[in-house]
Amino acid sequence: MEHIKKYIQEHDRFAREVGIELIEAADGKARAELKVEPRHYNSKGMVHGGALFTLADLAFAAACNSRGQLAVAVNATIAFAKAVSSGKLVAEARELAFHPKLATYLVTIADENGDPVAVFQGTAYRKKEAWV
Repeated sequence: MEHIKKYIQEHDRFAREVGIELIEAADGKARAELKVEPRHYNSKGMVHGGALFTLADLAFAAACNSRGQLAVAVNATIAFAKAVSSGKLVAEARELAFHPKLATYLVTIADENGDPVAVFQGTAYRKKEAWV
């Protein structure tokens, strides 16, 4: 699945600018990482919720497109469990349900100690055309 990693790293400009790296993408799963920097902080010096959402969303996109069929988000929610201001964050996406038109994914974000930071749930609509 190296072609998925390469494609996303080259074409997802926003995630690249934020500093997110796609580590793994395979059938129905993906892992992405973000090294926390001051540019990711909100006004209180903690990682901005938008940065966490973007990290989870990239892992979600890689997982739901990993089978080669174009999938686009139709719904996504996130719940924050812990504030962080340093270290490395890891988002792991896994497929919960896979159907011809819709697929559901759970993405967990953890800090470098493995403690939960956020949980993201996304549903993707699977289109007829190939993704890459």
